[in-house]
Amino acid sequence: MATGLSAVIKSLVIDRGVSEELILQTIEDFLLAAYKRRYGTSENAVVKFDNDGDKVTLYSRKIIVKEVEDDVLELSLEEALLLNDECEVGDELLIEIDPKSFDRIAVQSAKQKAKQTLREIQKDTLYSEFKGKEGEMVIGYYQRDKNGDIFIDLGKTEGILPKRFQSPREIYRRNDRVKTLIYSVEKSPSGLRIMLSRTHTDFVKKLFDLEVPELYDNSIEIYKIVREPGYRTKLAVYSNRDDIDPVGACVGLKGIRIQTIVRELEGEKIDVLKYETDPTLFIKNALSPAEVKQVYILDEAKRSALAVVSENQLSLAIGKQGLNVRLANRLADWNIDVKTEEQFLEMDIAHESRRDLDALFTDEPDDEIINIDDIPGVDERIVSILEENEIVRIEDYINMSDADLSLLPGLSENDIKTINEVINEYVDIVEEEAEESEEEYEETFECPECGYSLTDDMTSCPNCGVGLSFEEDNVEEE
Repeated sequence: MATGLSAVIKSLVIDRGVSEELILQTIEDFLLAAYKRRYGTSENAVVKFDNDGDKVTLYSRKIIVKEVEDDVLELSLEEALLLNDECEVGDELLIEIDPKSFDRIAVQSAKQKAKQTLREIQKDTLYSEFKGKEGEMVIGYYQRDKNGDIFIDLGKTEGILPKRFQSPREIYRRNDRVKTLIYSVEKSPSGLRIMLSRTHTDFVKKLFDLEVPELYDNSIEIYKIVREPGYRTKLAVYSNRDDIDPVGACVGLKGIRIQTIVRELEGEKIDVLKYETDPTLFIKNALSPAEVKQVYILDEAKRSALAVVSENQLSLAIGKQGLNVRLANRLADWNIDVKTEEQFLEMDIAHESRRDLDALFTDEPDDEIINIDDIPGVDERIVSILEENEIVRIEDYINMSDADLSLLPGLSENDIKTINEVINEYVDIVEEEAEESEEEYEETFECPECGYSLTDDMTSCPNCGVGLSFEEDNVEEE
């Protein structure tokens, strides 16, 4: 009965991706359903496959009795002896059933159930297979288009690339080879629904995983990716090893790695930048390719920051229709405002920030020490005592006498001596203006007659009585 099954089973395994065990189970269920339809029960039905799986046989298991009360479950001893002369009452005998004895309705009903079961098995098998691949990249071939949605042949089934998940740069033609990301896998009444995407940030991540071996072995890692599909992508990376440049590894020698990814994205711009834990440095990097002179944190609680750029870098920092700064905001997770140097100077910002900006645009060294807590080796306890008394800058400290300092609660003479020594070691105190001021106030005059010391408010010499007149000499500059 039913020979030649092996080839059919193998074909189903290959074409539909269903396991051989499930196919054999479906065939067994089909025969049992037909048997039940014919005899009213399948309790005594037995299905056997040969070792090669090439033949299947259906049996009816009956108990041998003297008098038959149920001809479906029982067999008389006389009938049993005709089949096997060693039978006895109470024995069980397997009697082969010819499927041709089943009526047409029984066969059709069983066949319909088998087909439905096979479809469900196939759906469950494909669902399990592709559900486990969510977030992974697959390669398929363009088949057809329907209302802008593209159907991609994935081999065992089809996937859908919706219009909203397509890059505006890309145009597809029939049989084009398409790389996509499996976005979601769902069951539906019409069958398996596999949603694909080329706009998700994970799609870019998978492209970098393919091109950058350092990502595979975790030598470098991707911190975050933000993207405006078809226009620009920003990628922040960092290295777990000091000897590897994360940005250089992603770009590749002469840009070969990044160029491969840009070609796959049909020319979409990609900015690869280094992730920094310091928000000011990270914001600087996030605004690339623009060169940022300085970043100021305006409100840390609200994550608001100001980036200062030169006039010729403003349009580059903001980007076309604000795209670059929008992506930088999302990447750094800060609200970034971009201003030129002139615009910043017009803003009402704290004096300390203005002083920092003035230092930025002058030739003064960047490592100038201004505050006491910037001096290396200063005891934190002494810094705290001074800050409690509103003494933060070195200038504020040196303008106070030792007597005034000794009156500060918690500050001992030894503390004053220690901080003086540290300031003398690390800080160069410029007193030129003070010296000029002192000379200006100490300027004196002598009487032309007797040489007596005079001041410029005298009208006559107190010593000899000669009349005085003070005039300022005007010296023309050549």
